[in-house]
Amino acid sequence: MATEATIEPIDETQLTGDNGEIYLFQWLSSLQKHLKEATADLIKASQTSVEETLLKIVCGSNGYPLPGRGIRNLSARCFVVQYSRGETKTLFDTLRTLLKTAGDAKASDKDIIRIAACWTIGELMAAFGSQFMSFMAEIAAISLKTFRSSSSTQMRFHALTMLRKSLENAKKALTDTVTKDVIKNMKNGIGDKALPVQRAAARVLTTMFSPEESVCLSDAESVVTLCIKTLDNCDQITRQALAHLVGHVLAATQVARVVPAPEQQKSKKDAENTNASIPAYVASEHLKPLLAPGEMLSQLSSHFNKANLSRRARAGIFDFYFALLTKLGAEFVESNYALIVGHLMVEVVSHPKNSATRYDRLFTRKVVGALLRDLVAARMLSEQGQIGAIQELSSSYLRRWPALMPGQVAPSSNVLTIALTETAELLQMLGNAPPVVQDAVAEPLLTLLTHPNHSVRVNASWALKCFCSSTPLRLPKIILSVIESLHRDIESLQSPAAPSDIDRRTLGRAYGLAALVSTIPERPLYVSFDVATNVLDTATQLLKRAVEHDVRIAGVEVEVAWILIASLMLLGPNFVRSHLSQLLVLWRNALPKTSNKDNSPGRPASEWEFLLHVRESALGAILCFLLHNSPLITLDVSRRISSMLNNALSFTNAFASQIAEEPVLPSTDAKGPNLRTRECLLRCRVYQCFTALGTSSLTESAQSNLLQSTLTIFAGPEGDGMSAIQASIASSSGFTSVWQTADGFGYGVTTIDIVDDETEGLLSTQTGRLTNEQVEELTTLLLRKPVLGAREHDTLSLCLPGTLGSDSLWFDPPPSPSAVVNAAIELFARLLPSQDLATTTRLVTQLTELVKSPKLDKNAGRKAAVFVNATIATVQTLRYATTTHYRQAKETLGHLQVTTALAGFLKDALVDGDPLLRCASSEAIGRLANISGTTFLTSQAKVLVDHIVNNRDPQGRAGCALAFGELYSHVGGLAAAPILKTTVNILMSLSNDPHPLVHYWSLTALAKVVNAASLAFTPFVPSTLGMLVKIYMSEAHETEGGTLNNANLSGDLQAFPIVCRIIDAIITILGPDVEESSRTRSLVLDLVREFSSEEDEDILVEAIKCTQHLLMFASTHVDIPDAVARFRSHLASNRRQLKLAAIDALYQLVQKDALVMSRLGGDGLVEDLFSMLDGDPGIQGVRSVIKSWLSQTAIHNPSAWIDLCLRIMLRTNAPQKTVDAAANLDDEGQSLNISTSASKAAQEGSSSASISRWRTQLFALECLHGICTVVAKSARKEHTDVLFAKNRGIPAHGLLVSRIPDLIKMAFTASAAYVTEIRLEGLVVLCDVIQVFSKTPDPDYPEALLLEQHQAPITAALTPAFSSDSTPEILSSAIDACALFVGCGVVKDTARMGRILKQLTSALIEVNGNGNLKMGTLGELSPNASGMLRVSILAAWARLEIASTEQTYLLEVIQPYREILASQWVACLRDYATIRVDSEFVYDSSVLSLDPSFANLGKVVLLPYYCDTWATILQAVANAMDRADGFVAAAILGQDPKSNINGASTVRAEPAPLFYVIFGLVYEALAMPPSQPTNSVHLQADVATASLGALKSLIDPRYSGKALLEPAILKEFFNLCHRMVMVENAATLVHLLVVVRAFCKHFGHLGIEGAVVSNESLPVDSVRAQCLKICVYVLRHVRHSQGAPAITGSLQELAKMISGALSNFELVATTTVGNIREDVRGIGCVLYAELLKDETLDMDLVTPTLPAFKALLSVEVESTRDRYDQLIHGLVSSCLLNIDDMRGREGSVCTRKVNTNMLASVVILTSIPPRAKIACGVVEHLAHLICQKLEESDDMAMIAVHCSKTLTVAATGSDLLRSCSRLLLPALVQYVARLSPRIDDNTLSEQHCSAIEEVYKTFAALLSLATEQNRTRLLCIILPTITLLLRPSRVPAPRIHSSAVSQLLTLAASSPTFFKEAAAQLDPKVREVLELSIRKAVEGASAVTQTTAKPQISLRSF
Repeated sequence: MATEATIEPIDETQLTGDNGEIYLFQWLSSLQKHLKEATADLIKASQTSVEETLLKIVCGSNGYPLPGRGIRNLSARCFVVQYSRGETKTLFDTLRTLLKTAGDAKASDKDIIRIAACWTIGELMAAFGSQFMSFMAEIAAISLKTFRSSSSTQMRFHALTMLRKSLENAKKALTDTVTKDVIKNMKNGIGDKALPVQRAAARVLTTMFSPEESVCLSDAESVVTLCIKTLDNCDQITRQALAHLVGHVLAATQVARVVPAPEQQKSKKDAENTNASIPAYVASEHLKPLLAPGEMLSQLSSHFNKANLSRRARAGIFDFYFALLTKLGAEFVESNYALIVGHLMVEVVSHPKNSATRYDRLFTRKVVGALLRDLVAARMLSEQGQIGAIQELSSSYLRRWPALMPGQVAPSSNVLTIALTETAELLQMLGNAPPVVQDAVAEPLLTLLTHPNHSVRVNASWALKCFCSSTPLRLPKIILSVIESLHRDIESLQSPAAPSDIDRRTLGRAYGLAALVSTIPERPLYVSFDVATNVLDTATQLLKRAVEHDVRIAGVEVEVAWILIASLMLLGPNFVRSHLSQLLVLWRNALPKTSNKDNSPGRPASEWEFLLHVRESALGAILCFLLHNSPLITLDVSRRISSMLNNALSFTNAFASQIAEEPVLPSTDAKGPNLRTRECLLRCRVYQCFTALGTSSLTESAQSNLLQSTLTIFAGPEGDGMSAIQASIASSSGFTSVWQTADGFGYGVTTIDIVDDETEGLLSTQTGRLTNEQVEELTTLLLRKPVLGAREHDTLSLCLPGTLGSDSLWFDPPPSPSAVVNAAIELFARLLPSQDLATTTRLVTQLTELVKSPKLDKNAGRKAAVFVNATIATVQTLRYATTTHYRQAKETLGHLQVTTALAGFLKDALVDGDPLLRCASSEAIGRLANISGTTFLTSQAKVLVDHIVNNRDPQGRAGCALAFGELYSHVGGLAAAPILKTTVNILMSLSNDPHPLVHYWSLTALAKVVNAASLAFTPFVPSTLGMLVKIYMSEAHETEGGTLNNANLSGDLQAFPIVCRIIDAIITILGPDVEESSRTRSLVLDLVREFSSEEDEDILVEAIKCTQHLLMFASTHVDIPDAVARFRSHLASNRRQLKLAAIDALYQLVQKDALVMSRLGGDGLVEDLFSMLDGDPGIQGVRSVIKSWLSQTAIHNPSAWIDLCLRIMLRTNAPQKTVDAAANLDDEGQSLNISTSASKAAQEGSSSASISRWRTQLFALECLHGICTVVAKSARKEHTDVLFAKNRGIPAHGLLVSRIPDLIKMAFTASAAYVTEIRLEGLVVLCDVIQVFSKTPDPDYPEALLLEQHQAPITAALTPAFSSDSTPEILSSAIDACALFVGCGVVKDTARMGRILKQLTSALIEVNGNGNLKMGTLGELSPNASGMLRVSILAAWARLEIASTEQTYLLEVIQPYREILASQWVACLRDYATIRVDSEFVYDSSVLSLDPSFANLGKVVLLPYYCDTWATILQAVANAMDRADGFVAAAILGQDPKSNINGASTVRAEPAPLFYVIFGLVYEALAMPPSQPTNSVHLQADVATASLGALKSLIDPRYSGKALLEPAILKEFFNLCHRMVMVENAATLVHLLVVVRAFCKHFGHLGIEGAVVSNESLPVDSVRAQCLKICVYVLRHVRHSQGAPAITGSLQELAKMISGALSNFELVATTTVGNIREDVRGIGCVLYAELLKDETLDMDLVTPTLPAFKALLSVEVESTRDRYDQLIHGLVSSCLLNIDDMRGREGSVCTRKVNTNMLASVVILTSIPPRAKIACGVVEHLAHLICQKLEESDDMAMIAVHCSKTLTVAATGSDLLRSCSRLLLPALVQYVARLSPRIDDNTLSEQHCSAIEEVYKTFAALLSLATEQNRTRLLCIILPTITLLLRPSRVPAPRIHSSAVSQLLTLAASSPTFFKEAAAQLDPKVREVLELSIRKAVEGASAVTQTTAKPQISLRSF
């Protein structure tokens, strides 16, 4: 190989230059590549020299660059590859040399060389250590010596890394002494000052304690203690390393080992604990773990509960919990779930230390919740485990309150809160709760609503909401139960005998009811809307009653009322509209103007509290109204609400000025919030309402007051409510950072987080669920959160729509003192951009002054909080300004006065050390530069440069570097071009700074600049790449490099991932140009390849992105198989970001070429992807990869994909089946061969690994649907027809048709699941099977259909949908499937349709009844569900009616129910029309079949169902009207069908009662554009077709009376027709022309004004004239014409359309007389003549439309015969001229024009009456042209022959045509003579034979035309001509010979005398051939007769 020969020695001369490092790096990279590709012989041949060079590189020989990270990694890898593929003899010497270098302690100035040696030894020992154990002692000695004596952190780290890698393979070689020494030193290392050394020591200990049996109890305890001691100073990655170690040693205590004899006596309790977790067979061998599981967990909790432990250490201990449970594995966790939860609840949550303050309680709740929810529940428990977990939580905690039995102790409120939160999460994960879970949860949740603790009540309400949302069948009963209990509690409130906690019980039930009501919009089919009205009535009554009661009772009543009203606001405008005026009155009463009384002192605190509470509760309802009812917020409503909000704000200000100072910290008193908290909550609500309302309705003064108010809240010196004394105490105690406070308030700092565009925010996550890394990083996040959120802080959170995602850790509302700060900042950010310049300047100046206020000097905490708040308010304002008020912001915020004030303030924030301030201020500077112009940009750049030059402070330099990046990225490449060079130089300089903070943020900024500058950055690419290589080699940039302080900082600020990000940006900006410069390309490829081989996962994520872009721009240089293998290995990573990046890359490869991926990955990769999806259902990318792969490859091998889905689907756990699954296995179910053994097995081994979660199974079903869709669209017949495949030799086993049983089996499996989504998708797959295979013949019985034998299993799969646990959605889908099966034609005998038809008919009978539906065993449904199902059932029957036009057997199915169907279909259309009209319309309840009580609300629910199905029902009604169905006619006419079936035949003056309803629907559908642009074209076409079909029948005066003749309606109707004809396609216009024809037929005799028009005239405004206009437009625009595009459509559609237009001309012509008739005919013919002349069309539209043209010509001619003759003459002449014009031209257009004109001229001549006059010259010219064409190409000749035959056949009675026929005879003879020689050379085609047959027919017609005296003469011409085709001597005789003989015999039989005479006159030779041929034919016939006459056995049929 050519590449092998390139293992060349290094060129040492290139190592000394500036680019020596780059050369060496690239040389090593190519060496590695060649070593992998070369043959073993070549490697061995060059091994010595390569080895020598590598040793020089690693050991830093003179002249060689120092071996930095990149060089040492490559060198070590080259060594490993070389020794793996070559000789290992010299490896001993290599190791000896390297050890000498590594152990050279004197060379302290060359630590980097020793590091390279250590790294290389580690890599070699990791690969070959088991063969070189003798080095182990020396390696250990060098490592320990270096660890103890070296001053370099990096050196010590790498010494320990070398030791760890060596121990992995050669640990056995260590003596006991050395082992103890290593362990002792490593334990010391855990407490080392250097964090990298701690990490390395932890990893060494993990290796030393492997296998797990080697861990003893003292080791485990000492390791845990040591690790916890060091947690205070750890960064995150060190904490992870320590957690891994602790997890390892504690998990090791669970490994069973032989118990020594003396230790066998244990306490009884221990024995129970032990036996609980050990299998029986282990116990029998006296094996026992070191610790019981509870004791193991106590090792951590005992430390967690210590008194003086810091928050950081306590957070770190939970990292240990995460690591421990992850190490123990899913099986252990699932089997010990109760124990783990019990441990956490008893030893952690319930410990007094963890509930001392509110912050402690919340902190514990967060970490315990994350552990149980995001690690255990989401990632470790199977679905069976999740069900068990809910049962455990319910039985052990939820059901134990209240404690009913003596001696029982109820769980604490903290325990119950966590149990409720976890239950809610588990319910969401499970989808629909199975019956066991429903039984476990429903009752205790309702009980806990009455708990005395507020947190428990709120979380019980949330859990109840999650339960009913996931299991909606329980929703109606639970709502009614809660309403009933609430009513009882409300009545008891005033009773003296009521229990003391009645107020709290009432509130709890109100919270629960509000949460349930807020689920109604998500699940509208399950609840009657009467509930909503009742709830509103209850709330209104409470508000009215509240004034009569004392403050305590009234406070409860008011809160109950307003939270119920707030939840009702989620029902949207359709509910709220009718109650809005009432609500506005209630709100006005609750929020009156502030009076003098409110400002008077002396009001008691209880009264103040009540007044604050009333207003806050009312504002909560207003907020919900504003968020969910935007259509109702008119200008008037917004002004009224704005006025109320101002009243509330005035009251709050009055209260604040009156009340004495109170402490702000949230009260620990459980009775309720204090006055200060109430005030904060009220003020927060006011701000939130103003934000939701917007600025449009606010006056300038109101806006100014609001801005002033918000500014005081978030930036005022007194904003935290602390007294001066408290502030001084806090400051003197040593304030460090606002983030370190743990009081739940943090001096009033905001909890809003700034999320950067590229990276996820510090404190937030985009998704509801925490990702894997974030679970581990949770503790880090909590350390920066002084304020923790919880749902109970804001009860309005119960009314938020949706459950999934909204329960994220970071979506919990903060307490009200923090919430008001957030709300103030949000409102300030919204209002400021819309102010004028003066106001903006004043406010910005005030803001900057407040930050520097001297009042803050004594309160350092508040000062820091104000600084943060002001910065975040600024950036939020600028964000809002740049997105919504850009133009105005340029003039105000971008003004010099404002930017000057902001610049200094932002600069201070930028150079502050706080990371949040750094990010926020840099973004603010960038956005400010964007809106303020170049002056600010250049001045800012100068300020930043000056600061960097004059200050060495790393915090300030980091901030300035990031600001450069933000400046450039926000201003953009073009505007910021002047500062590009400066920016790049500064950032490149700072990137080389050894301080981690500086180089990390400089590189981050450089990445932003590269992306923003795009192509402008190209000149800097070479220098940037050079710098990146240097950084990669730099010691200071390594995570462990630099000084001790720097090494400890680097863990959280790693440089190399950002380096990789910059390379990715460079690849992106170079794009395809990366191919051009080989030097740049090779360096980029080498760097990416090297980063892809790193161990660090952050680097790998970025390297994958680089590879993706290289695959896009330089795919030929990427090793795709290697890349796929690498991506696949990353799928198994624990790091979610790495998995997501790998999936993204795989998606790109699959999109590019799925077949290549199939070869490289195969089924294994797809199964890996499914497993990933199973483990983490939130990874959407996996679905995209599989779907893309499937869409490209399913057509080639659907069977393999089905196998895969089958494996996923049938790995089903027991609870996935409903309890009724066994019952569903009736006689039909047995046909599926589904045994119950699978479910038994699943019950026995519930924790088996082979269990797919329900979301995975759902996706597998979606894939099956995808397979069916792909195959159906492909039109590959072999997949749906076994006989077709067999005939073509295609094996059946891989085809889709062979998998029908499996598909039905999976549909059945899905039908028995408890999750609604799976059941619905199963029905979708079943429908696919029926649709795709409905016409597939049975291979064994071709006359039968294949699905016939599968009827029983299909019925079995449908049966569970009609069981008691079904839902309305499932029923609807199942009814559709039943109708599909009945209508597809598989079974045509109604008696054999069985249960499927029975379900349809019983459903229809149910629809015909009164009240709500009761489907099967489901019980009575809600009005909404009934309405939806009614529509579905009627639509299903409508589809049968539509299908009956093709499947006539369906007429028999429908016939018995026509009366019901007719009335219900028409009623359905009427209801649809009713709910379409505006909801303020007053309905006449007599017209509605809907329940009037929910007509308004039901509208929003049912409208989508009606919209989807009304067109189908309309089509069915139209079909029935077409058939003149008396029942439909009676329904539309409003008659009783039994009394007068034929009543419809009478013509009416008034329209039918329902005429306007249906006409209105039809008209709107045709006139309105589609409501959604995404609607499919097919759907729109269906609606148009159905509408026009119905319109055709409706026009009949029996229905329309004279309604359509009203001038306005008639004019509108024709306007619509004209609009449609201009915009619609041909398919729709075909139906429109039918409608026009019907209109003309019924009303053609009238004018637009309704007056009768004479048949002898055609006024412009008459109906006929309007109809003709439409037809004229159609005929003129079939082809391209000036001013309008051609009508689109297929050939068949366009031909039908033209025929329709011509038919309409014919109709008008037949209904008029005289000149008008000829005018109409003339116009039609002239337009058609234009079509004949056209050369622009690429299709033949004439030939298929000739019959319609002929019909128009054939309309009887009356008195005006001359005009008719002129028209005919002109038409024929025009055709002949068109043909003549084509003379000398060639091509398809030319041929088509000649053909069509020739045919048209023949049609004209054969259509005219015999009396018509036409010039002989014209006819002769036509004959001449036909004769000419007979001599041209075969196709042309064929047309000419046809024309000849047609003319000859039609010549009877027309002298003109007879003469024409005579002229054609010579040419026909010549044509036959010309074909004769072809018989001998076998070139006569089928087409020629057909043409000759046509000639024979022409001859026969000619013969019949001839007079008797001329027949012999004619035969004398015909016989020799036919004889030319005879070949009697050829055996076998040619086909043409046989047909010629047959023709001769026919002639002989028809005219025997003339035949003989003519034969006698023939030339002797010709006669001889003729006679011989006839004789042979006659003899042959007689021989056959004789043969058949032989005796034979005859079989008789009985």
